[in-house]
Amino acid sequence: MPKLGLISLGCAKNLVDSEHMLARLRDAGWEITEDMTEADVGVVNTCGFIEAAKTEAIETILETAQNKQTGNMKGLVVTGCLVQRYADEMRAELPEIDVFCGTGSYDDIVDAANAALKGQQAAYMADMTSAALDGSRDRLTPSYTAYFKIAEGCSNTCAYCIIPKLRGRYRSREMASLLEEARALSDAGVKELIVIAQDITKYGMDLPEHKRLLPELLRELCKMDFTWIRLHYLYPDQITDELIDVIADEPKIVKYLDIPLQHVSKRILRAMHRPGDGAEFTRLIEDMRERIPGLVLRTSLIVGLPGETEDEFAELCEFLQNVGIERVGVFEYSPEEGTEAAELPDQIDDETKQNRRLIVEELQSGVLDDYNTSRHGEVMQVLCEGFDEEQGLWYGRTYADSVEVDGHVYFDAADNEPAEGEFVSVLITESLGPDLLGVRQKEA
Repeated sequence: MPKLGLISLGCAKNLVDSEHMLARLRDAGWEITEDMTEADVGVVNTCGFIEAAKTEAIETILETAQNKQTGNMKGLVVTGCLVQRYADEMRAELPEIDVFCGTGSYDDIVDAANAALKGQQAAYMADMTSAALDGSRDRLTPSYTAYFKIAEGCSNTCAYCIIPKLRGRYRSREMASLLEEARALSDAGVKELIVIAQDITKYGMDLPEHKRLLPELLRELCKMDFTWIRLHYLYPDQITDELIDVIADEPKIVKYLDIPLQHVSKRILRAMHRPGDGAEFTRLIEDMRERIPGLVLRTSLIVGLPGETEDEFAELCEFLQNVGIERVGVFEYSPEEGTEAAELPDQIDDETKQNRRLIVEELQSGVLDDYNTSRHGEVMQVLCEGFDEEQGLWYGRTYADSVEVDGHVYFDAADNEPAEGEFVSVLITESLGPDLLGVRQKEA
């Protein structure tokens, strides 16, 4: 039985693609190994979103390819967004790669791996919208957490973003298929279901019903045996009263929403081809906080878009100070070839972009400190993720902490050690940077 190793880079949506590919490979008789030195074939599923991701992908490809000299590897398959974007260039400049597999060809991964095993050169580059959206998965997340991708692609035309050219138009999965998969995940013991897509709020708009089906989908998911249902990502102009009501009314939907705003200056947002402005966002956030008690928000922001003035940057900082969004990821604008923004005049120098990012991060650290302090003395439900040998403490996440992007709660369990994936009650006692410290409480 041939062995295959896979490395998945980039976002959670990419990880789900990797899980689908692994299931197909295992069903075809491949043995999956975590040790690339043992693998007969290596697969690298790449991200090609921004420059840093491209650099990481190329470094990982080259490092993995070394196993063809030092290990058992007979061939290397590279898949994902970087391939979709740069297949011709990669073919010319990276001879280490044997087989290419674009984002429309994940269904061909078994053929791709077999070709690589035989030492063949091949490329599978089907139309981006042709890949199946359903199928079994060999999950790479802990047993208690699973990503749940409800749509693929993106039909927005954000000026800075290359994703529609890498993933194709927005395609919602059929409701029946989603519910079947969700039931299987629930039956498998998944406690935290993370609903993902490039924009989950548009779910259903491309289906024959041509209406927003996310509220209906969430109500059905809440009937299943999940403890937490987490939502990533909700676009601000697509958040309806019905959706807010469902989030507020359903206890299983965690009161943590990731809403990418990107900026608040109306001129900058229009240059990005995005709707809204700071005043609209403020009203939306105030409305949601009033209707959803305990709401914690995360957003992503871009600083340094071409032409961003000091006044527009100051407007963004003022908004953050006034609104107090608890979680913020801020990114320096990356000019990506093939996007409209890369061709705009008044490109901003790297030093200015970096300084603006650091200013926002400093502002946000104060907001986060205030949030963490507000939790002192509170007993919070924590999903235990393991034991930290260095700290000598257990750790996990509250509803206000999503996977990888937020902090943790470190807690002393005394003689009452939890299991990974168990929900425990923790009295929050103090802060440690972005993290919280506490003590496990006896369950009522």
